[in-house]
Amino acid sequence: MKQKIHNFNSGPAILSEEVFQEASRAVLNFNNSGLSILEIGHRTPAFIDVLQEARQLVKELMNLNDEYEVLFLHGGASTQFFQIPMNLLDRFETAAYTDTGVFAAKAIKEAKLFGNINVVCSSADKNYNYLPKDFIVPDDAKYLHITSNNTIYGTQWKVFPDANIPIVADMSSDILSREIDYNKFDLIYAGAQKNLGCAGVTIVVVKKNILGKVERDIPTMMDYRMHIKENSLLNTAPVFAIYVAYLNLKWLKNTGGVEQKEILNRKKSELIYAEIDRNKMFTGTTEIEDRSMMNACFVAKDEKTEKSFLEYCKEKNIYGIKGHRLAGGFRASMYNALPLESVEYLVRVMQDFESLS
Repeated sequence: MKQKIHNFNSGPAILSEEVFQEASRAVLNFNNSGLSILEIGHRTPAFIDVLQEARQLVKELMNLNDEYEVLFLHGGASTQFFQIPMNLLDRFETAAYTDTGVFAAKAIKEAKLFGNINVVCSSADKNYNYLPKDFIVPDDAKYLHITSNNTIYGTQWKVFPDANIPIVADMSSDILSREIDYNKFDLIYAGAQKNLGCAGVTIVVVKKNILGKVERDIPTMMDYRMHIKENSLLNTAPVFAIYVAYLNLKWLKNTGGVEQKEILNRKKSELIYAEIDRNKMFTGTTEIEDRSMMNACFVAKDEKTEKSFLEYCKEKNIYGIKGHRLAGGFRASMYNALPLESVEYLVRVMQDFESLS
């Protein structure tokens, strides 16, 4: 009998068993068509139906108004680091950015190629283990860019900064994990492989009225307006990745929506952080008030025990617990599809490890 694996990987990450089962059936026979989802045309009616329903599910789960378009694009969130300023920022204009982690810093680096960048706050001075609180967002900036959850260091914005300018958010690792006012944002983007699906597609939610205001010529494949015009079918779409995202969005809706997932995510994060704070073997690395519900980061109090704990987790079928190479230590990623039982199991393993030491 196959042993259960408890998957805490940070991405590509865990999906629900229901999504796995339905996706695997579609690989063999999509909707009883006799064709695999891997071989159907991206402009066929069957796939266009999937794409349209996925788009509607995003808008429904986010409670978006009609000002927004939902796009399914290639290139990952890293492509959005330069596609956003290419579409929104002219050469002599300024955008405001928050520097709260590795991916926020990468977004800043790319944006500097297209205009002036005002880094309004940074937590780099303490290895990104907190979120800045007192900073000013200039009203004359074209937009404010924020990374809602920092996967590597385990920080998450609980309250978003107030701004009188458009707000752009990288929500790759916490999108649809909690109830927030998504209409507060003018552009949201997320690589699907952490909380929405498998690797290969990026979701972009954009308010149409912020587009078409730069003077530069934008390459066709980089122009959001062209993707909107062609309904995310400007070129061959990542069919399977979109289909898995569609299944995951449907699963999310059918299991209580964002409201229920937030309740579960809070239970999971409270459980793991309580054990990190209690256990004499470990210590958290993030300021308590800024701790992420998605990525709990911690280290061994005695570095000598780090390797032995990783080996112990492997023996206990716990996967993906090793921290990012830049942060070290351990990281338990707890996305929507991770069951509470897996966190309960990890806590017991941490307690058992403590008792053996």
